[in-house]
Amino acid sequence: MAVTSLLRRTIPPTISSVLSFSTQCFVGRTSSLSVPTEAPPIPKKIPFAISSHGITRQDPYRWMKNTDDTDFVDFLKRENSYAQAFMADTESLRRDLVSEMKTRIPEEIFTPLERWGQWLYRQYIPKGKEYPLLCRRLEKVKTNWLSGLFRGGEEEEEEVVLDWNQIAEQFGYVYVGVCRVSPDHNYLAYTVDPEGGERFILQIKDLRTGRLVPRLEVDGVVSLAWALDGITLFYTVADENQRPHRVVVTNVESDGRDDAVVFTERDSSFCVDITTTKDGKFVTINSNSRTSSEVYIVNADKPMAGLQRLRERVPGVQCFLEHHNGFFYILTNSPSNAISEWSGEGYYLTRCLVKEIESSDWQIVFCPNDDVVIQDMDMFNDYLVLFLNKKGLPMLCSIDIPIKENTKHMDDLVPWYFPLPFDSCSVVPGSNHNFQSSIYRVVLSSPVIPDTIVDYDVSRRLFSIVQQEGGVLDKSDSSKPWYSSDRSIEKSGQLNDRTSEGEDGQLDSRMPKWEDLSDAYVCERKEVSSHDGVEVPLTILYSREAWKKSESPGMLIGYGAYGEVLDKSWCTNRLSMLDRGWVIAFADVRGGGSGDFSWHKSGTRSLKQNSIQDFVYSAKYLIEKGYVHRHHLAAIGYSAGAILPAAAMNMHPSLFQAAILKVPFVDVLNTLSDPNLPLTLLDHEEFGNPDIQTDFRSILSYSPYDNIRKDVCYPSMLVTTSFHDSRVGVWEGAKWVAKIRDSTCHDCSRAVILRTNMNGGHFGEGGRYAQCEETAFDYAFLLQVMGYHNNR
Repeated sequence: MAVTSLLRRTIPPTISSVLSFSTQCFVGRTSSLSVPTEAPPIPKKIPFAISSHGITRQDPYRWMKNTDDTDFVDFLKRENSYAQAFMADTESLRRDLVSEMKTRIPEEIFTPLERWGQWLYRQYIPKGKEYPLLCRRLEKVKTNWLSGLFRGGEEEEEEVVLDWNQIAEQFGYVYVGVCRVSPDHNYLAYTVDPEGGERFILQIKDLRTGRLVPRLEVDGVVSLAWALDGITLFYTVADENQRPHRVVVTNVESDGRDDAVVFTERDSSFCVDITTTKDGKFVTINSNSRTSSEVYIVNADKPMAGLQRLRERVPGVQCFLEHHNGFFYILTNSPSNAISEWSGEGYYLTRCLVKEIESSDWQIVFCPNDDVVIQDMDMFNDYLVLFLNKKGLPMLCSIDIPIKENTKHMDDLVPWYFPLPFDSCSVVPGSNHNFQSSIYRVVLSSPVIPDTIVDYDVSRRLFSIVQQEGGVLDKSDSSKPWYSSDRSIEKSGQLNDRTSEGEDGQLDSRMPKWEDLSDAYVCERKEVSSHDGVEVPLTILYSREAWKKSESPGMLIGYGAYGEVLDKSWCTNRLSMLDRGWVIAFADVRGGGSGDFSWHKSGTRSLKQNSIQDFVYSAKYLIEKGYVHRHHLAAIGYSAGAILPAAAMNMHPSLFQAAILKVPFVDVLNTLSDPNLPLTLLDHEEFGNPDIQTDFRSILSYSPYDNIRKDVCYPSMLVTTSFHDSRVGVWEGAKWVAKIRDSTCHDCSRAVILRTNMNGGHFGEGGRYAQCEETAFDYAFLLQVMGYHNNR
């Protein structure tokens, strides 16, 4: 349901192992911290003045936006050399960290089989390989006992649908955007980014021959959707600013010369996304801005018959559509006088007959309770699944279809709330391609619960734990235990009990225990009072054995943009820091996706300062409550989330001892002032438009690059960028580091390093083992600058 993610900016001697810095200045640390003997790189400065709304700003590093400038490329390479020299003393530590991380990764990884039509699909990472394979086999056909006797019960041979490793060998880099199997399972359409700049190439593979279909190369492809005939494919194409703006239709058995444009979005603040309804009967063309949407319908059985518009777009109104048995079901936040109980925030469910698509009167199916937010829906033949949020915690429920008419409230439909762990967890839906299936699969995860695949049998209102990270628990449908929402109906002795609230879809005292690591690690959810008294959720993770009150080091992670929920799912790499006594905390600041939709709005545009203050107050809470040592707290931000630690350091330079800014969006005002950059016009709805004076002053008040303080001691910093990043320009991190070095304390800035991936894009590169190398580098940096280099 959500707007496509393309709219968003994820040398001796050694240091003493026991240090408590009594000074804010880097000078106090240089005696024990090994730094390169050579000075950090000094880039050229070219005077450049920018005047807006009566204010003139100087930007001597503006020239870095020209990535073709050989001086800029040379600067990045010299910074990489300096970063390598700075980290030279951590080589042994990094090897240890990588070794630890790799030992936690199974040599081979299998996902459970998932039935789709007559096929069983799964993903598989072979031993020694970085990337997965998508595999499938025909479901074994059950015949009489005699034929089974002579066949010996052999399984159908498995075939490889797509091998990411082969793509990596071909291009030296791999990033597969989307994969779509045709309805008849004869073709695979997928997109590949060969360089990291997110200009995806369309590939069509004939699964009957295993070969690519020869056709004209099309790049800039973003989303895909099949018609029912299995040969007609719709795809979107991005413009020069990487905005998906056009829908094209092709016959995959042709060479692509006759591809036809069926829709073009001319409003540069809108992006186009396409998908099919779950039953496959309609292709939906969704034109979305950050806050508004417009939907067009194509009959998938008559793909060349043209398209129909659902409703004309209205500012601030969003619609997301599914189809079932002649009705379109629409999640919308359109203002309605027909719902007296509706608060006017969030989504409610409506429907209309297919033949009445252009009618202005939609039948209201139901609206949620006041404290519940509908976030998404998934439609099947016999039921509807709703993704909900209640007080910042995820919930799922199913509602039987057909839905009875004249229902005001969701609870009147007797929904089944899926049992979930009591701990705050993430819930990610599986593929769930089979429209006729009564089984709904999700992946549950939390800071202390390894990824757990769970099947919910909606028809029987039972659930089964299919697999947990580290191995398959039950390999066949016949062997896995099923549990009801109030008791285990078989094999109940295999799992222990846990108490929680069954009414809200949680476990009660008679439910099986979700396997977690809470015996070794503590995961607490606190509420932090921010600058204006608003309570901000803070999740705190630490080791029961290694953590020491008021003495342990820690890291605070935040994002707070686009209404995205901060990822707190299970990550084995974190154990390397937790076991060394570190605290890892996650701040769900405003602007992110915790709670209702107002939580996002209250951290956007002129209210962006709320996000930053929430982050600052979360850091202070960790220190004041003794979770971390007051001089040993680090801050981490990724992409747009890097605004939080960067702005916080400008406001409170001594609050953090270190920071990691990954592909950071820190030159906010300059980027939002350039309409020729990807995402700029779209981001005006999120951060504001600098052409508007009030927005300009709001952005200027926090834009990290514009608020670096002169001659002040700043924390040690690791800044990472990617040369081919199309979402956040490589120059943003480079300009930030250059200005930090030029403006702040000379000695402190020697502990600021810039590391640029010269080959990858926004999401980096590398598979499961390469990610260990990158994470080990980040952790080793923190351990070194915090004084825990020898603490292994």
